[in-house]
Amino acid sequence: MKLKLRFATILITILFVPALHAQEAKIGYVDADKILEESPQSKAAIENLEKEFRPREQELLALRDRITQAESEIDKNSLVMSDEDRDKRTRELIDMRRKLKREQQEMREDYNLQRNQALGKLQQVVSDKIIEIAKEDGFDIIFQQAVWASKRIDITDKVLKKLQSGN
Repeated sequence: MKLKLRFATILITILFVPALHAQEAKIGYVDADKILEESPQSKAAIENLEKEFRPREQELLALRDRITQAESEIDKNSLVMSDEDRDKRTRELIDMRRKLKREQQEMREDYNLQRNQALGKLQQVVSDKIIEIAKEDGFDIIFQQAVWASKRIDITDKVLKKLQSGN
């Protein structure tokens, strides 16, 4: 009888004591896309990139206009040009097209490299703010990617406010 009582006591302890001490986990969710679209740091980074690359873009547009003008000139005057002159201008046009294509590719690569660096810095700032909020509000876990998240656990606006205030 004593053995059965001990066994029952141990069984009840094993089954019910953990349930008494268990707490619900506090879960949060942050919409990373919304942060990238709306945070002042992201807007400033994009604006700086556009400002930095605007002169190169203008140069490429000017080169494209010169190519269009050269094509038009060759088309318009091809009947009165010598074969040698037409071939020379056609080679120059081909060289200009190659240069445009090469410079466009270089600009895209440079832009993407600097954009990725800026986004990396922004992600670090955002992560730091999320960690601050998690510690302040006692979150157990905060997700940045989810198929779906309830508005109840979405703390994106809180993160945006923290980013806007600079705290």
